[in-house]
Amino acid sequence: MLSSRKKAHMRGSERAKPWRFRPAIPPPRVAAEPDASLYPQRTANAPGGLQGLTTNADIIDLRDFYHSPLGIQAARAIGLSLAPLWKPISDERLVSIGYGTPYLDRFAGDAERALAFMPAPQGAACWPHGGPSRTALVGPENLPLGDASIDRVLVSHALEFAESPEAFLEDIWRILAPGGRLVIVVPNRRGVWARFEHTPFGSGRPWSRGQLQRLLRATMFTPATFSEALFFPPFRKRSLLSASLPLERFGRRAWPVFAGVVVVDAVKQLYRGVPVTTREMARKRISKPVLVPAGAGAGARARQPCL
Repeated sequence: MLSSRKKAHMRGSERAKPWRFRPAIPPPRVAAEPDASLYPQRTANAPGGLQGLTTNADIIDLRDFYHSPLGIQAARAIGLSLAPLWKPISDERLVSIGYGTPYLDRFAGDAERALAFMPAPQGAACWPHGGPSRTALVGPENLPLGDASIDRVLVSHALEFAESPEAFLEDIWRILAPGGRLVIVVPNRRGVWARFEHTPFGSGRPWSRGQLQRLLRATMFTPATFSEALFFPPFRKRSLLSASLPLERFGRRAWPVFAGVVVVDAVKQLYRGVPVTTREMARKRISKPVLVPAGAGAGARARQPCL
């Protein structure tokens, strides 16, 4: 028989678990924090809320779109809207800014000279095909042309990507001759095409008629004629594109507000009135001090000898 002390010792050994070697669990790996300078930062001033990231449509995407069945129908519909606005100009010097080669092929035949300027963030493609290139890669706000050297400027796929639309149009005003024409094709803010990203019209900042009108007047242009285009939805299926022309004609009468693009023809102003502010008018009413003789201003004080 076992003593009570041995029985208690055996019960304690049964309760105790044998010690075993357990490998240490490694701590979870913490990924290195990426360098913030390599990624665009969201800011309120940058276009699209991104700094360091261009929102321009890529030249390859533009070229592929206008060679696709949908792009061919879109260029045809926009060309029909441009035709009534294209007033003939003798010995016309024509420049397109952005990606206007689908329309230059149609309207550049009557021009004395035609050039295709493409923004540097977008890239450039050779134009015309089968001839010497008349394409240039330019800065949108620093056009390499002299003052009053161009008769007409066609802007397509450019204004919606401009960092400063005012500075962009002011440089166009500089190169236009007196009475020169500015034709702009821009996505419509109310249109369906601005809501789909599989076309170039779904990128950048869309515009409304009122916004364009205020911008043109602020940059010394007079809007002459407005038009619209792309009333059919941006179908991806080729079978549905056969109905694009009937829908374009019907939509022009039924729902002109919801067009895909807005087309405007504007004329360069030579002079405009400068408004006089209330502060300037009040300053003119202030009489000159009695101790200052008439005609003695800053020049008279400058002639005083140095002390």
